[in-house]
Amino acid sequence: MEIAKLSLTELRRLQSKIETEIRRRSDATRRDLLKKMQKMAADEGLSLSDLLPNAAAEEKTAPTKAKAKGKAAAKKTGTVPVKYRNPANPSVGWSGRGRKPQWVIDWLGQNKPLADLEAKAEA
Repeated sequence: MEIAKLSLTELRRLQSKIETEIRRRSDATRRDLLKKMQKMAADEGLSLSDLLPNAAAEEKTAPTKAKAKGKAAAKKTGTVPVKYRNPANPSVGWSGRGRKPQWVIDWLGQNKPLADLEAKAEA
């Protein structure tokens, strides 16, 4: 394949395929290495969390850290109060932040106002 003869569109398509393959192989390598490390620890009667106390927490949050890289760290100020309640199940609420839950999307799809879902002030 002669890269110099490819059009810009073809080059971009190739770049996308390459980036996808690199991510796929990197993830596969990471999983394989983690399995090997877990087996080595198990052979000695230990777990990875025994050897690396933060390993379990880091493994679960690794994808999130990659997305947040380069952004300023947000301060955690605690939980956000519920602003909207599901009329079918009042124990389910939504703060109004982030992605809309499906029940809110369904409600709005029926041309009903979001204000009707507002949570009543709890005493």
